[in-house]
Amino acid sequence: MIILSLQTYLTFSLVLFLLVPLGPLSTSRRIGVLFGLTVLGMLPLVHGMSPAGYVRGVTDDLACTSMVWLVAAALMRLGFIAPWARPQPLQLWICFAVLGVVLFPAAMGVGMIDTYGWGFTPRPMLIGVAGLTLVMVLLRNAAGAFLLLAATAAFMLDVKPSDNYWDYLLDPFIFLYSLGALAVSGIRWVVSRRPHLPESLPAAHDELGQSGRTNA
Repeated sequence: MIILSLQTYLTFSLVLFLLVPLGPLSTSRRIGVLFGLTVLGMLPLVHGMSPAGYVRGVTDDLACTSMVWLVAAALMRLGFIAPWARPQPLQLWICFAVLGVVLFPAAMGVGMIDTYGWGFTPRPMLIGVAGLTLVMVLLRNAAGAFLLLAATAAFMLDVKPSDNYWDYLLDPFIFLYSLGALAVSGIRWVVSRRPHLPESLPAAHDELGQSGRTNA
């Protein structure tokens, strides 16, 4: 229960910390903001329920991968660790988008295969995730390997009340975030590939306009 309470408060404070604009605040002031958000999440409201508790009632507990990703993002915003190199987040978005496509449609009754049930007897899944972790290592994606290892270690240690490996590995929020990030990245790529007018064309257009006004 203590671990669940800590996760509830951390989820609330970390998400808000990553959303609020901080501007040119120093590291010490940013730490103060994070501490203040954590205290805010603990304050009792109606019927003694805290803001973090209300949020947990809507979102449930996040997967271990989401929690580690939130902590890493907060540490980046505090300046304690360097931002991940560009290929790393793209590989993570693809990884969790594919895992979500495998899990969530079946969990909503689409198809004949109960993929969520795989998590109750997860030996094949553990082998598959181990292979995926090896792929991350070969791609030199330390962040991806660490996320998958953290989820597996938490499952082995029975950190969450769930006995399903999926609940440690994936949740709807990391799936939707990965899909959204891939969509935005794809749109930016398409826009960047669009042909641009040569710089000489606007200049020539201006010269024609000036000559026309002179002749007039």
